[in-house]
Amino acid sequence: MTLALETTDLKVQLQLADDWFTVCDLSALIPGRGVAALLPDGRQVAVFQDRSGSLYALDNRDPFTGAAVLSRGLTGTDQGRPFVASPLLKQRFDLATGECLDDETVRVRAYEVRAR
Repeated sequence: MTLALETTDLKVQLQLADDWFTVCDLSALIPGRGVAALLPDGRQVAVFQDRSGSLYALDNRDPFTGAAVLSRGLTGTDQGRPFVASPLLKQRFDLATGECLDDETVRVRAYEVRAR
């Protein structure tokens, strides 16, 4: 996560292995909505900015259906935990950890994300 920043020159970056990968301009993110991006290895990531300006990134693939749709999910909070709900079967995934709030045995990968 990172603090709220309001500069159009900032880039959203993900930690991949030992390096940072630039995903998009910070200005491309709309608070409360996700965007999908393609990683160098062909996987997709869902990137979110919440209304407080914090950034999150998760694998975009819904583990329950196999569809790459988490970036299109609805965001919210549950007991102070920010989440995205899959648009298909509605399972909720913690934006910070990737843990499924509806089935503790399931999770998606969460990425360290920053704006620089």
